[in-house]
Amino acid sequence: MSDLWTFTHLLFGLDGTLTDSKPAILRCVQYALEQCGCPETDEEKLAPFIGPPLFESFQQIISMNPEQATFAVQQYRERFSRVGMFENAVYDGIPELLTVLRKAGFTLAVATAKPEVYTLQILEHFQLTGFFTAIAGSDISREGETKADVIHLALQRLGLPQQNAPGVVMIGDRKHNAIGAHTCGLPCVGVGYGYTPEGELAAYGVDAYVPTIDALGAMFLPQMTTTN
Repeated sequence: MSDLWTFTHLLFGLDGTLTDSKPAILRCVQYALEQCGCPETDEEKLAPFIGPPLFESFQQIISMNPEQATFAVQQYRERFSRVGMFENAVYDGIPELLTVLRKAGFTLAVATAKPEVYTLQILEHFQLTGFFTAIAGSDISREGETKADVIHLALQRLGLPQQNAPGVVMIGDRKHNAIGAHTCGLPCVGVGYGYTPEGELAAYGVDAYVPTIDALGAMFLPQMTTTN
């Protein structure tokens, strides 16, 4: 990717990009599988649930049919809304990164596959809401939304074209960010500190890759490190 510093709008994923939500996601998946009668204690087998839409994951990873996947998602969200929502933490350096990016004049937004009703509460809980001009998540009442759908919503709320918007880049840790961004005509920066399996981001054609939060900051502000 060239001319990175001409970007004006940065869209961030949530899980694996702003917050380390692995414990919450895996515990809620395990709870859902218990309710479905197919418990799974091996967390490594469930790691692919982190990032993609749940409805899709229960079908692809557990081989559920749509009806079973719908029930599993309901069970996941039942626990998530009670206790799972805050079983995570903001990555070290993220508040500092968002602070300097805002001061530098970037417009920041969140575009996540997580239901918006939860996303808003999580960002508020961790005191991140004020950094973002727009926050877009999926609709809890409708399954099957894609990352592209969420990105379109974020762009709409930013008052930007929903296709090929100039000056916008998507930042995230999984392939769905690259797929969604490219569907919307946007570049994607893949981050390596989240939950991406080895080689996934390269296979799905991210336009740039950074291994750490410091490297992400330096990509947009070369003189900056989040530890300053």
